[in-house]
Amino acid sequence: MGYLAVVVPAVRARRLPLSRDQLMLLMAAANEFFLAVDIYLAHSISGTITRFEWIPIVFGPLAAALLLLAGLLAMRRRDAASVMATSVFATSILVGLVGAYLHWIRAILPNAPPGAQVSLPLLVWAPPILGPLTFCLVGVLGISAAWIESPPDSGVLTLVRRLRLSLPYSKTRAYLFLVGLGCLATVISSVLDHARTGFANPWLWIPTIVGVFGVAVAIGLGLMDQPPTAEVATYVATMIALILVGALGAWFHVQSNLTAQGTFVGERFLRGAPALAPLLFANMGTIGLIALLDPAERGADRRDD
Repeated sequence: MGYLAVVVPAVRARRLPLSRDQLMLLMAAANEFFLAVDIYLAHSISGTITRFEWIPIVFGPLAAALLLLAGLLAMRRRDAASVMATSVFATSILVGLVGAYLHWIRAILPNAPPGAQVSLPLLVWAPPILGPLTFCLVGVLGISAAWIESPPDSGVLTLVRRLRLSLPYSKTRAYLFLVGLGCLATVISSVLDHARTGFANPWLWIPTIVGVFGVAVAIGLGLMDQPPTAEVATYVATMIALILVGALGAWFHVQSNLTAQGTFVGERFLRGAPALAPLLFANMGTIGLIALLDPAERGADRRDD
């Protein structure tokens, strides 16, 4: 039984067509694709996309396609599908680390005097350092979903017959920790982005406050072995708040990029407020709710023929 059934008992009588891990894999595939779209829009600002900048743009859709293929393969050969998905997610982690390094070296002044190589203004206006690390987060989340936990909530993950990993906590709690880290990365990116405006609009503090609260609630719930109903309910409310903040933020960003007559101008969307960025809050809220579903998976013990 998942944590969500503690707050909404009616969930116990309903069975979704996909398991929790399958939904997580779908979310991971969607994230890989939309990360590539977001990066393409961000890299297009300079007018020229370098060969290294093409790597995440090409990798995202390719990874999403391979993950969907792995999902189809899992219907007949679960072990092979898990290995395939794990390979894709491991590559995603590598792409994220390399991207973060490339962003970092563009955000510092290596030839500046000691103490001046790194500064807050540099980090605010430089390419987002945490942006590429989203590939790492998706990779870790995806690997967690690809490995089967048997029995449920045991913390024992299996990739193939003899390759196992024993966690000191259940996969549900591992998901919660990842949600907390995802919220942390999202809120830091939001703060750095909004810092360019000096937080002149007081409404910009709302995603910051909700994001920080999301970090605390997700990690706090993950630290509990037997969380009380009130704590789970607070977590659910926070995830819903993240989804609302993300949806409203995207709407406000789109509105700010339109002309006074409401006309769409592509250049304004490239250089103005990033329309997809606020949806990271909604993304983490959705992943956070999926983490509360029943950890049991039908056919988890089925192996390759």
